[in-house]
Amino acid sequence: MSHNETSKRGYASPPCLAAEVTPGYFGPGGSDPQQAVDVARWRKAERKRLLDHRNAQSVAGRGRVAEVLVAHLDQLLSDRCGDVSGRVISGYWPIKAEPDLRPWLGALHARGARIALPVVERRATPLVFRAWAPGETMIRGHWNIPVPAPEAKALVPEIVLAPLVGWDDSGYRLGYGGGYFDRTLAVLDPRPLVIGVGVQAARLATIYPQPHDIPMAAIVTEAGVQVEPAA
Repeated sequence: MSHNETSKRGYASPPCLAAEVTPGYFGPGGSDPQQAVDVARWRKAERKRLLDHRNAQSVAGRGRVAEVLVAHLDQLLSDRCGDVSGRVISGYWPIKAEPDLRPWLGALHARGARIALPVVERRATPLVFRAWAPGETMIRGHWNIPVPAPEAKALVPEIVLAPLVGWDDSGYRLGYGGGYFDRTLAVLDPRPLVIGVGVQAARLATIYPQPHDIPMAAIVTEAGVQVEPAA
């Protein structure tokens, strides 16, 4: 086959067969370019599948999932941190049928926690965290997601809630592909307690972690705590 024919047809190998390859092929320390391409293709396909499944759930069903999920989160924070008063907890503004934690974040705020939301101030750079309280004015940020206004106080979170598209039992997170959480966790000092928040149906055998992936300290779904934080 000529070079021109190959270019017209794309890659000679299948677009994504990572799910059929032993996880050992994708070593976390690996740097093989073809492995990286295969993993990226597999993640794109899985991301679409999982988002389609999540979007297909009814609004009432999502609400029930969120109600049970926040009860597990509350218990985890109580066991791990005790009183949340004065603690800086970063939540998220729900998009794409994510579990809606806003009522619970409001309740944490009423109990004295300092709530922050992540903000993309510049593309392809770590997130910043701005203070948020129920009823405060929001502006449209990156991806058109509401974020606190620029004059809101910048905070350094002690606890970060990271929304999951997919997750595995090793604590690795499949996100939306922008890399913002990994960039942020790599530079936060001290490292916060990072809790992945998602649904049980998004569990994967592995996400084929790459060198830039950072595992969550805990993962919580409507079925309970799936990955436990270290003592």
